[in-house]
Amino acid sequence: MGLEKKRKQANFDILNKIQVEKTKRGWSEYTLSKNSGIPQTTISTWYRNNLQPNLASIERICNAFNMTLSQFFCKDGSKLIELTEEQILLLNAWSTLTKSQQSTLLEFIKTIPQQDETI
Repeated sequence: MGLEKKRKQANFDILNKIQVEKTKRGWSEYTLSKNSGIPQTTISTWYRNNLQPNLASIERICNAFNMTLSQFFCKDGSKLIELTEEQILLLNAWSTLTKSQQSTLLEFIKTIPQQDETI
């Protein structure tokens, strides 16, 4: 497979994703502009000139769509895992631990017997 073909497969079409999400909601560019706070002229320019919005704009669009950046960039066919509040708290606590503490916690978790899911 050629390098150019690999690059095309690796790229994520942001403008297409925005269009798909707008269509799902029955939104026009005006509605997206109103809900995201991004001028409609800016959104139109992206499409007219095939320009990519910057990350700050994508975040505003995600907020308008009531979705996370992870959900936005999740490729079709891949499974997005929704986290519970407890899982989010655990991940936030994890990020405050040192590498040594993380390693110790992982080793502890491995010692906890797993419940049989067939029960």
